[in-house]
Amino acid sequence: MRTLIVTVFNYSLDGLLADPDTDFWEFCFSVPQNREPDDPAQLDFIRNASAHVMGRTSYESIAEAMTRTSTDHPFAGILTAAPKVVLSRSLRTAGWANTTIAAGDTTEEIEKLKQGDGYVIVWGGVRLFRSLLRLDLVDELQVSMFPYIAGKGTRLFDGDPGSYQLDLVSSTASDSGVIELTYRRHR
Repeated sequence: MRTLIVTVFNYSLDGLLADPDTDFWEFCFSVPQNREPDDPAQLDFIRNASAHVMGRTSYESIAEAMTRTSTDHPFAGILTAAPKVVLSRSLRTAGWANTTIAAGDTTEEIEKLKQGDGYVIVWGGVRLFRSLLRLDLVDELQVSMFPYIAGKGTRLFDGDPGSYQLDLVSSTASDSGVIELTYRRHR
């Protein structure tokens, strides 16, 4: 059975995501040492995923970036070639290559994706993260925690899930102070 891995980028020490037009967003994207998109291990992780899952809003913004505004980004070619699944009941068409829209029951759609070996990466957004956590479908949570107190932004965990235990798998600090945390669902 494939592992479902939720990836959370740009997470502050006070538990907030970097929302566009905030100081934290600027910090995450304007300080060069905070971004290492060409890290070979990260590129292999993305390249070797069985599928990439996104909610509609994340899909639209990532597709726009990878096919129009940031085509030279190290992820662009990998994600364009990779199988992508958008969990959405409102999206009718998907113009990005190799994309499937899954509009059925979330649990059933994820269970189908988890058939086989390897892993599936979930890119977001927040409503999707919360839904997957609430349904207890997440096997692993990878969080990039920035050395920043945001003060404002979107809370990742805002009542969902109620509570459950995670086991720390790894933690790696970068020179810029970003800590990459990997937790596995305690079962």
